[in-house]
Amino acid sequence: MTTGDRTWFADERQAEVLRLLHTEQRVESASLADLFGVSAESVRKDLAQLEARHLLRRVHGGAVPRHRLQDEPNVASRTERAEQKLAIAKHALRFVPDGGTVLLDAGTTACRLAELLPTSHGLVVYTNTVPVLTTLLQRGITAVGLGGRVRPETMAGVGPLTVAALSGINVDVAFLGTNALSFIRGLTTPDVEEAQVKQEMLAAARQRVFLVDSSKFDRASHARHATLDDVDVLITDGAITAEHRRRLVAADVTVEVAG
Repeated sequence: MTTGDRTWFADERQAEVLRLLHTEQRVESASLADLFGVSAESVRKDLAQLEARHLLRRVHGGAVPRHRLQDEPNVASRTERAEQKLAIAKHALRFVPDGGTVLLDAGTTACRLAELLPTSHGLVVYTNTVPVLTTLLQRGITAVGLGGRVRPETMAGVGPLTVAALSGINVDVAFLGTNALSFIRGLTTPDVEEAQVKQEMLAAARQRVFLVDSSKFDRASHARHATLDDVDVLITDGAITAEHRRRLVAADVTVEVAG
């Protein structure tokens, strides 16, 4: 029960776990066992007790911070998993039609895709998000804004104006994101109005391609905007587990892993 010459008592271990979660945003059970010099079972009990106190959420192999269902970081602060999101955006290019119409959802991965879209394909791109619209205009791609009240958290248009605009269009492909994917509760997001807009995006698209990095799996947020039946293609990163992939395929979702 020692690391070097130090003995970690249970309350000290748990305090250190919370400190690591605050700074690293994740902890791994094996690393904690090595750090504290204790068994895997001791670490499991520590994490279970902290989860029972609503201080973290256990996941396969460790734990992550526990967030409220309606917690939502500002879009400008979403810099985590940048490499994986860029890889997903690059992979999504194979679904971009030549001379067709595309719908881009809010989110950092959609922004990366907007930066990569070809300028020579004669695309018409619809979007409800200010960063994507700005990027498209700067790159000379024909862009159509969908209007609505802009939420500062995501810089995305929501409300009846956005919903009405979506109800009047049909596009070849919609590239969509999500805050969380639960195999029980479906795909969810913190804001109800944003969920309504995402639902309209599903109806407007012939093909629905979801851009979802693997950190979103086995999570749930506040408002459901899609079920797995709504997902034609899901592009994720190489950290997806075999079990998650098996369950997606069992739900008849085409899963593509970005290299």
